Amino acid sequence: MRLRAAVLRRLRRWFEDRGVLEVETPVLSSAGASDPHLENVSAQLDGRAYFLHTSPESAMKRLLAGGSGDIFQVCHVFRAGELGQKHNPEFTMLEWYRLGHSLEDMMTDVESLTRDLCGIRRPLVPFRRTSYQDLMRQFVDVDPFTAAVPELVDALDRNGIASPAGSPLERDELLDLLLATVVEPAMDPAQPLFVYHFPASQAALARILPGDPPVAERFELFFGGMEIANGFHELTDTVEQGRRFDRELARRAEEGSFVPARDDALLAALEAGLPDCSGVALGLDRLLMYIADVDEISDVLTFDLARA
Repeated sequence: MRLRAAVLRRLRRWFEDRGVLEVETPVLSSAGASDPHLENVSAQLDGRAYFLHTSPESAMKRLLAGGSGDIFQVCHVFRAGELGQKHNPEFTMLEWYRLGHSLEDMMTDVESLTRDLCGIRRPLVPFRRTSYQDLMRQFVDVDPFTAAVPELVDALDRNGIASPAGSPLERDELLDLLLATVVEPAMDPAQPLFVYHFPASQAALARILPGDPPVAERFELFFGGMEIANGFHELTDTVEQGRRFDRELARRAEEGSFVPARDDALLAALEAGLPDCSGVALGLDRLLMYIADVDEISDVLTFDLARA
């Protein structure tokens, strides 16, 4: 509890020094997450369905479109089905947005903040940056932009990883499995690592950088093989964002998952004019795990789900 309080004091000072405004947005939302990889926690209020947010992103972007300027938020978020060594269904997220910042600027932001926070107990070595393509070539010996499904399955077999039983995995799911089971465990535990320029098909809410191949303007930060943060040069195109929502919702329907209504409030904010910005979501509990040098997320929570 003392470590968490010290980290919160220090992070608020870091943002205050840079003129980033702390905001609060509702935990209850009328819009559920469309991402097929996230499961919503629902709530009923006066006979109407709401959701406990999986991220404050949508509401914060509505503030950005309204002229808030640079903002940050520390809040609890909720994701059903996520329980384990590094997961708790309720966890603390730090999310922030900087206007006019490039993806590279935001990586510098994240490095500065996490170095400051970790300095409470664990000074950090210089961070390393590598592209997603180079990372997969290094650890799995495949090109993630050109490898066909059979090649990715062979890469799993070579590393002793069995594909899950049931429906065959799609290409991005195989890449995610290789990253989680082969690449992350092989990362240097003492080396903070930024991985950037993911496949365009994994763009989520990020812009696509044209090229051969096109890539998502997205990065992830890993500490000792554990994902700490996920950052984007944010998409501001209303039409493209609507297409992505529709694809995700269709995918949920195909898989027999719950299909929430489309987040039209976010689309309206984009239409009104989301300024050019980059944003980051950082798992504060996982960062605390690294600072405290513990392996279980329950060790840094006052009450995990088993004690809630």
